Amino acid sequence: MPTLEQIRANMKKLQAQADALIAKKAQAAVDEIRKIMLAHGLTTEDIEAKAKARREAKVANGSAPTVKAKAANSLKGMTPPKYQHPKTGATWTGHGRAPAWIADSKNRDKFLIDSAGANTVSKAKTAVKKASAVTGGVGHKGQRTGPQPAKYLDPKTGAQWSGRGPAPAWLATAKDRTKFLIAGAAAVATEKTAARKAKSSAVSGAVAKKAAHKKGVAKKAA
Repeated sequence: MPTLEQIRANMKKLQAQADALIAKKAQAAVDEIRKIMLAHGLTTEDIEAKAKARREAKVANGSAPTVKAKAANSLKGMTPPKYQHPKTGATWTGHGRAPAWIADSKNRDKFLIDSAGANTVSKAKTAVKKASAVTGGVGHKGQRTGPQPAKYLDPKTGAQWSGRGPAPAWLATAKDRTKFLIAGAAAVATEKTAARKAKSSAVSGAVAKKAAHKKGVAKKAA
């Protein structure tokens, strides 16, 4: 029984013989091609030019059907979605295996695209209404855009706010914003002014009364 080294040596010898036969056939083919080229006066540039022209013609003839076939296949694969999850927005065309969010549903009509779209619009309207209620009705339809007139006033600092956007610090923490309304703040300021005037008048009257009393005492003493 031959050893592993003997088998490898035989394989190496056979491979060398195969390489020699291949090279011999290749050389014969090259000689034949060269003979034909000399007979017809051809060069390698001529062969390359012919091959290039053939490739371009083949691509031009086969490109249009290929593009049409790809477009048709893409249109077939683009099946519009039929169902949609109202919370996650996931869609399903209705073909193939149903996803988990609709597979166990007894009534799939509520996941139809029209139904899901209506639910989304309804939720959006509800959110807008809540936001407008929080901001005091700001954002109603027909309200003008651009700079808004002042709606709230800080009676201490005189700072104003239109009621749109984030509330300032002096109003954000207030439980009752009505007392900061322009009319309410003006009334508070008027009341404070009137109170100061009344207090000043009272002080002035008391001083005048004391002065008159002292004057009367002085007359009696005289």
